[in-house]
Amino acid sequence: MSHYPDHLRYTKDHEWVEKTGGKRVRVGVTDFAQKQLGDIVFVDVPTVGRDVEAGEPFGTLESVKSVSELYSPLSGRVVTVNPDLEADPENINTDPYGDGWIVEIDLAGAGTLDGLLDAKQYADHIKEESE
Repeated sequence: MSHYPDHLRYTKDHEWVEKTGGKRVRVGVTDFAQKQLGDIVFVDVPTVGRDVEAGEPFGTLESVKSVSELYSPLSGRVVTVNPDLEADPENINTDPYGDGWIVEIDLAGAGTLDGLLDAKQYADHIKEESE
C-alpha cells in the first residue's frame, strides 16, 4: 500500500503539491505514480520562467516501461527545477515526496490549493481507479 502524506494536496493525475511559502508550491509525482511507471530513467521538465496552466502537460517522465506526461496541478510560473533529477532521475522512485520533487511554481492569481484532493480523497480515488 502506498503512503500519501497528509500535509500534501493531490491531483487525479497523480501529482502532489506542497505549499512552501507565500504563493510558491513544490510539485512531484505520487508514490502510486512512480510504482506504476517503474524505474524512471529520464525527466523532461520545463525551463525556469515558463508559465504553466492547471491541467496542461508541462513535462514528461520516461521509465523503462513507458513515457508519461506530467500535468501542472495549478497555474503559475516555474521558478525552480530540481537540479538533481538530470543526474539522478531515480530519486523519483526512491524518494517521491522528498528528493524526487520536480519543480517549484509561483502560483498565478489567488494562489490557493482549492480543488486539489487531500490525502484521504486521493487514496479513495486510487481505490476507485483500481476497481
